[in-house]
Amino acid sequence: MISFPTTLPPEIVDGLPNISGWEKEVLAVVNHNEPVFLPSTNLRLEDVNAVFAIALHMHQPTIPAGYNGGLISNLQYMFEHPNEGDNHNAAPFAYCYSRMGDFIPELVSQGCNPRVMLDYSGNLLWGLRQMGRNDILDNLKKITCDSKYQPYVEWLGTMWSHAVVPSTPIPDIKLHILAWQQHFAAIFGWDALARVKGFSPPEMHLPNHPDTLFEFVKSLKECGYLWLLVQEHSVETINGESLRYKHLPHRLIARNSQGETISITALIKTQGSDTKLVAQMQPYYEAKTLSKQQIDNVLVPPIVSQIGDGENGGVMMNEFPSAFKQAWWDMVNHGGGKSGVVGVCGTEYLELITAAGCNPEDYPTCQPVGQHLIWQRVASDNYHPEAVENAIQELKQSNPNFHVDGASWTNHISWVKGYENVLSPMNKLSSLFHEKTDKILVNDESGVITKQSQYRQALLYNLLLQTSCFRYWGQGTWTDYAKAIYQQGEALLHANF
Repeated sequence: MISFPTTLPPEIVDGLPNISGWEKEVLAVVNHNEPVFLPSTNLRLEDVNAVFAIALHMHQPTIPAGYNGGLISNLQYMFEHPNEGDNHNAAPFAYCYSRMGDFIPELVSQGCNPRVMLDYSGNLLWGLRQMGRNDILDNLKKITCDSKYQPYVEWLGTMWSHAVVPSTPIPDIKLHILAWQQHFAAIFGWDALARVKGFSPPEMHLPNHPDTLFEFVKSLKECGYLWLLVQEHSVETINGESLRYKHLPHRLIARNSQGETISITALIKTQGSDTKLVAQMQPYYEAKTLSKQQIDNVLVPPIVSQIGDGENGGVMMNEFPSAFKQAWWDMVNHGGGKSGVVGVCGTEYLELITAAGCNPEDYPTCQPVGQHLIWQRVASDNYHPEAVENAIQELKQSNPNFHVDGASWTNHISWVKGYENVLSPMNKLSSLFHEKTDKILVNDESGVITKQSQYRQALLYNLLLQTSCFRYWGQGTWTDYAKAIYQQGEALLHANF
C-alpha cells in the first residue's frame, strides 16, 4: 500500500503556483511499485488482438503581458485582445481544455469503454486558476478523482513550463519534473499523483546528446516515472537502423560520456501529422490492421501510440468530438468495447503485458537517433567526456546535418539556431539561479529554503524563461517576452539572495 502525506500542499502561495517545498513528500508518493490500472481494468489481454493509445497535449504559455509586466496566461491575453491574430479562438481553446470532463462520462453512460491520456503543462494549469476558470479544473477533477471515471483516464507528467529537454540546462530538468508533480498533486491530490507513471516530453523533443539524455532518464526514474512517449523518427536501433517493431514497447538505452548506462521503457509515437491523426482517431483504424506480436515467448497485442495538440487547429477543434465518440461506439458494435481492437492507457497496457509474463528487459532496444555514429567512434575502454566530445565534433565536420540538438515532432524547426538571444539569457539566468541557491540548499537539511517565497519566485522565473514558445514563434514579440522575464528574474535573484 502507498502511504500518502496527511496534508496537501496549497495550490497557490503568495499568488504564485506552488512548485517547490514538498519535494520529499512528492518523491515518497511517486516512488512505488504498486500497479495503477491493473486492479480496476476491465480488459483481459487474451480477448484483445491490438490496442491503441491516444494522448492530448494542452499548453498555454505564461507571458509578462499583464498590468506592469505582470505574469498572465496567454489564454487570458487572447480573451482580452480578441481582434489580434487568431485570438478569437480563446473560447474554443478553453472549451477544449474542459471537454474531456464531459465526453468520458457521456461515453461511459452509453456503455462504451473509452480511454484517453492527458498532458497539460504547469503553465496552463496555473493560468486556468489565475483566470478563475475553476469550472475547467473541476471538470477535469471529475474524471481524474472520481473512481467511476478515473480508470478511463491517464495523466502524463511533463516539464512544468513546457521546456524542450535538449536545450534545458541539465540542473533544471529535474526541477521542471518535480515542479509539475507537486503542482499537480496540489490540484488533484496525492493519490492522483501516485497514478502518474508515464511522461510526455514537450514537443516530443528527445535529447540525443549522451550526457543530457542520461540525466533526463535518470531524473525521470528518480521521480517515479516508468515510461515515456518518444517520436518514431527520434530514435534508432542500437545498430543505427530504423525501428522494426514500432508497435511494441521499447527499452530506451541512455549511455553517458563516462560509459554509465540507464534505461527506461518507451512507447513509440508513430510518424505522421499528429493533430489530424488524433482528431480523426487514425490510431484506432491503424490498430485494426495489426495482429499479435511476440516479446520473448509471450504473444502480446501491438500498440499504436499517438499524441497531438488537444486544442490547436480546426480539425481538432471541430472534427475531433464526433470522431472520438464514433470510434468508441464502433468498438461497442465490434466486441463490446472489450475485445478485438480496443483503446488503452499507456500504463494500463504495460501493466497488462507485464502481468502476462513480459519482462521490460526483453523489449526491443532503442537509443536517440545519431548515437550509433557517436559510439562507433568511442572505444569501449575509452569512455570519458573528451572522447565523446571529440567524436561529436568529428561528426559535425564530416556531416553538416549531424547535430546533438535533439529531435522532435517539429524537425523542420531548430530550437537552437537563430535563438542565441533567448538561449544565452536562459543559460545565464539558470546559472545565476544555481549560483545563488545551490550553496544555501547544500546546508538546508530541514528543507525550509524551497518552501520560502523568494526561492519559489526565483525558481518560477528560471523555469518560465525556458518555455519553448519563446523560440517556436520566431523573433519579435515572443523573444521580447523572454527578455522581460529574464530581466525580472535577474532582478529578483540579485534583490533576494
